[in-house]
Amino acid sequence: MTATSPTPRIAALAAAIEARLPDLLQRAPSLDDELCYEVQPEKLKEVCLALRDTPELKFEILIDVAGIDYLDYATTEWKTYSATASGFSRGVNRGGARVPHDGARFAVAYHLLSITHNHRLRLRSRCLDLEDPVIDSIVDIWPGANWFEREAFDLFGILFTGHPDLRRILTDYGFIGHPFRKDFPLIGNVEVRYDADKQRVVYEPVSIEMRTLVPKVIRDDNRYDPALKTQK
Repeated sequence: MTATSPTPRIAALAAAIEARLPDLLQRAPSLDDELCYEVQPEKLKEVCLALRDTPELKFEILIDVAGIDYLDYATTEWKTYSATASGFSRGVNRGGARVPHDGARFAVAYHLLSITHNHRLRLRSRCLDLEDPVIDSIVDIWPGANWFEREAFDLFGILFTGHPDLRRILTDYGFIGHPFRKDFPLIGNVEVRYDADKQRVVYEPVSIEMRTLVPKVIRDDNRYDPALKTQK
């Protein structure tokens, strides 16, 4: 959804950012009361420092860092005719036609807050390598990024150059793979159980039978028939 008429507050913030960082950012589609920019990965730290230290911007707080996987972006999750536009789909663009992603598969989104000016901003930077996504760590700019980046590494496999302690944070020590990648099996690759004979926890290939998580029958719900709505 493309912002067609940003609010005056968002327009003023965008003008201040673009004046301070000309040619370093590209405006990304967003809602009218939101502001999002794309930044090239090699310019990420330069842009983050400017956003933090420029007095009229002063984004001193990093709220969140989130990994993004654009594999099958904007394509439907369920392969049924009547469910694809009714809430059973993934990546639906309700403002227009669905458009698959092009270019880099993985990206990182940064959510920033200026307490001084009460502004919010979202940055997005794409990892250039398709299979082994790598991007600079911003822990030295906002120390709170430490655990956020570890989470994105654990779940998406995104590597953060310069991170002081890039270890898994949610999955087990012996876990193989990255659960939030869209090519990761929903049932996982291994299962864990306690072996009484060995007196320890053992890992084995998953034994769960594969099943298709698709609604078999989708029926019309007469409760939502326009003819039954209360006339005003």
